[in-house]
Amino acid sequence: MDGDSGAGTRIDYVELPSLTAHELTRAFYAKAFGWNFTDYGPDYAATTNGVVDVGLNGTPEDSISAPLPVVRVADLEAALAAVVEAGGIVARPIYAFPGGRRFHFIDPSGSELAVWQPAEH
Repeated sequence: MDGDSGAGTRIDYVELPSLTAHELTRAFYAKAFGWNFTDYGPDYAATTNGVVDVGLNGTPEDSISAPLPVVRVADLEAALAAVVEAGGIVARPIYAFPGGRRFHFIDPSGSELAVWQPAEH
């Protein structure tokens, strides 16, 4: 986050809400595009084989009503500080999930995004 046009950061994940028909949504994308999903519990599945992967979130307490772009970073705390300094509003503080940690923020136009850092292997 040192001003070099975001080198090393990119949107690499998009999370879609699938609250009302999680299994049907999963089956739709598998049939329509041949996407293979990995299950992370009964209400969450994700592709793990692309440049930009897709997660299907069927968990009511964790899902938002719109697609959620997710930016991958190497240093989550530095990204959080940069987002706040730039005027972003933290919608959900840093939390852990299978595969890493992330936080959500609201940009000046009202869009919600998330920022994540993969778990160290």
